[in-house]
Amino acid sequence: MATYILLSNLTDEGNRTLKKNPDRIKEVNKELEKMGGKVTAQYATLGCYDFVNIVEAPDNATIARISAELGSRGSVKIMTLPTVPIDTFIQSLK
Repeated sequence: MATYILLSNLTDEGNRTLKKNPDRIKEVNKELEKMGGKVTAQYATLGCYDFVNIVEAPDNATIARISAELGSRGSVKIMTLPTVPIDTFIQSLK
């Protein structure tokens, strides 16, 4: 499984949903699993992004589908970053 970082910001609609139902975050994580991904870490943050999620998925196509599906709902805007394990990166430089 590849690891991805999802940086997200709630829209006004997303903020209203979260206020009414804070557990919605966990519900979305379960939906993400049904789409083939798995949240391995999740943080609410201050600053440029509302949330930072570390997600595993089998490939870029799967995470692209997940990001598109979640973004199409109108409650969140997502920036998806693929990662390279540091040892793999170091090896690629040799």
